[in-house]
Amino acid sequence: MSIELEPSWLSILKGEFELQYMLDLKNFLKLEKDAGHTIYPKGNDIFNAFWKTPLTNLKVVILGQDPYHGDRQAHGLSFSVQNGVAIPPSLQNIYKELQTDIPGFKIPAHGDLTHWAEQGVLLLNATLTVQAGLAGSHQKKGWEIFTDKVISEISKHTEGVVFILWGKYAQAKAALIDQNKHHILMSPHPSPFSAYNGFFGSKPFSKTNAILEKQGKNLIDWQIH
Repeated sequence: MSIELEPSWLSILKGEFELQYMLDLKNFLKLEKDAGHTIYPKGNDIFNAFWKTPLTNLKVVILGQDPYHGDRQAHGLSFSVQNGVAIPPSLQNIYKELQTDIPGFKIPAHGDLTHWAEQGVLLLNATLTVQAGLAGSHQKKGWEIFTDKVISEISKHTEGVVFILWGKYAQAKAALIDQNKHHILMSPHPSPFSAYNGFFGSKPFSKTNAILEKQGKNLIDWQIH
């Protein structure tokens, strides 16, 4: 596992890579590879979210739980899949909500959300790796400690960030966020199991832009090209 991290993130997270939990996590991933298991995303994409969205450019956080575990899907951005791969159901529902929330939004033919990340939307999964074909297989191995630290450090070092928390798992992370400094938008998860229970119609994208506008920040162009 590479521990190269974008410099603005490394400045506040460097110490984590020396802690025992991270050393144990690196050893676990090495054992997985030695056992012949395929791990997603590929090594140089594990920290992709941080490279695409430097701390210095951060405006929004969309928190996911686990990387996709299918072939060529995961590339280090929550809810996003690589171009040329079928769009997963949750992302299909995100696009449907965008179509009703953002005037003129057209559903794209792919699911690569890099355009969002490059505008300051941190697409962060709580767990950053997974064994191929085995959902949740790298949970509780140390990644959650790291990503909880990421959320806490964002809360500490920045102001006015919009946190979009879909579903109970993500919403539990609200405890790590200073709500006097930041904004939290919550709704059910966009998965097919819960999207009709309050995700559809929640308008997180227009609400996010309204918050950014009040702060005098550039709005997010949610259209994926």
